[in-house]
Amino acid sequence: MNISVELTLTPLQDDFEPAIINLIKRLRMSGLTIMENPLSTQVYGDYDTVMSLLQKEMKTALMAIENGLLLMKIVKSNRSSYEPHF
Repeated sequence: MNISVELTLTPLQDDFEPAIINLIKRLRMSGLTIMENPLSTQVYGDYDTVMSLLQKEMKTALMAIENGLLLMKIVKSNRSSYEPHF
């Protein structure tokens, strides 16, 4: 089963950029389809593969910050090729 996951890491502290950049760089190394925009990062792929990766990387990201939020949305399908038709 393929999924699409949207992640938003929001450290609630000064000097927040390194934690976000490190998470994105680690996700890029996974070999999965990763797309970024100014507000979030999307990860696309097989459910078990994506969730295994995210379990590890979300913990690493949260341990790297003192306070913060990590928001996640999951869609049951690979939406990486979605193009709006409006």
